[in-house]
Amino acid sequence: MTSISIQLATTEETERLGQDLALALRKGDLVTLSGDLGAGKSTLARGLIRAIADDTDYEVPSPTFTIVQSYPELRVPVSHVDLYRLSSADEIDELGLDEALEDGVVLVEWPERAGQVLPTASLHLSLISDGDGRKALVDGEPAAIARLQRSLEIRNFLTEAGLGTARRRYLLGDASARGYETVSTGDELPLILMNSPYNPGGPVLRDGKTYMQIAHLSQSVTAFVALDRLLQSKKFKVPAILAEDLERGFLLLENLGSDGVLDATGAPIPERYEAVVRLLAKVHQQSWPRDIEAAEGYSHHIHNFDRDAMMIEVELLSDWYVPRMRGSPLGSAKKSDYVAAWDEVFSQLINAEQSLLLRDVHSPNILWRSSATATDRIGLIDFQDAMIGPSAYDVASLVFDARVTIPPELQDHLLAAYLDERRSGSEDFDEEGFRRAFAIMAAQRNAKILGIFVRLDERDGKPFYLQHLPRIKAYLNRVIGHPALAPVKDWCEKAGIVNSES
Repeated sequence: MTSISIQLATTEETERLGQDLALALRKGDLVTLSGDLGAGKSTLARGLIRAIADDTDYEVPSPTFTIVQSYPELRVPVSHVDLYRLSSADEIDELGLDEALEDGVVLVEWPERAGQVLPTASLHLSLISDGDGRKALVDGEPAAIARLQRSLEIRNFLTEAGLGTARRRYLLGDASARGYETVSTGDELPLILMNSPYNPGGPVLRDGKTYMQIAHLSQSVTAFVALDRLLQSKKFKVPAILAEDLERGFLLLENLGSDGVLDATGAPIPERYEAVVRLLAKVHQQSWPRDIEAAEGYSHHIHNFDRDAMMIEVELLSDWYVPRMRGSPLGSAKKSDYVAAWDEVFSQLINAEQSLLLRDVHSPNILWRSSATATDRIGLIDFQDAMIGPSAYDVASLVFDARVTIPPELQDHLLAAYLDERRSGSEDFDEEGFRRAFAIMAAQRNAKILGIFVRLDERDGKPFYLQHLPRIKAYLNRVIGHPALAPVKDWCEKAGIVNSES
């Protein structure tokens, strides 16, 4: 069994270990704390709970007399348990720990008082005296130990960057394996920590390649670093990289703020969306290299958004969304017809204008910098999967924002604004070809998202994304009537995915 030993010279270091532990926990984790009176168990617990609460002054009373102190309102609900005054191990069943573990994490001090009645701990920490300080000895289940080791590596990375005592807080996780934290040393705007371990890409699907390899998705932070520096060289606003460890997958980034393109009710702000779509027009008027340097010894090749990548994405609809909708897998003949329909549609893109595709230009990835001017007002993030392909793709990504409803009249306005910007920038702009590519790319992207949001629920246990399905289906209905999409429209109508009047 893997174990970890951590030196804790001060009370502050013990509380910071609580922070680092908090950022490694998942729903269902049981953490047990052993040690003599005054060993620092309550200090560590306080640091852990305050980190999850994102509040350095959060009240964390001792559960010595109540036995259980619950925090159901936190991002991850916590039950803090102190068994010091437990009369009998038989009383454990009355504490409701099994139910608490279904919804969150459970932190138990004095687990020895429970005998063998407690469930197996995900992590067990023993705090023991060590000279003038103490040390924590940690063992547990391999997956939980690996998560804690990763969190401790982040602390070491921050120490190497001169921020070893910084306050870490969870920011967000996205649909990939990446995670983000805020890193604060005072009252200034906190920095952003990207935690992006190498992603091997899952099982091999075809031709010896995984889904990520077929779709040309980035598997390491090298892509982000290379593209960040490329976009910066072209005067587009992206986060400055303040520290990096490409081998371990850690980046410390400038914080571009939290203001976006939605109002307080979550509705799109038309003026901001228009500014972004006009910025995309400027992106598409640039020339872009294929091979770029990330750092000494690290380079990145920008792949084509080719037929294989487009197809593996739309197959998410046939492989995940359609079976969910109809309650059974799609037969091989119907699957072949689906692929053939898209092949016919994709063949019309052979002469489509090509440019850099940032790939996820929608509200979560756009930051609005009101104090800046011109294109600097728009901060771009999450572009590590950028490719070279039909420039219409990113416009479709914005106009049919997957996370927020864009009314049809605003969709039309945004497309018109983009076309206006392109016409003013070039007399050779092929508007008819762009409109055709726009319809195809909008249908391709929304078909992919219908499938991927179901996959996130069924495979990855992330049901949050299902709330967006009605919107995505409505978007697909709106664009599929374009003549270029006739083969796919016919298949989707027969499958009941779109309305026959679309």
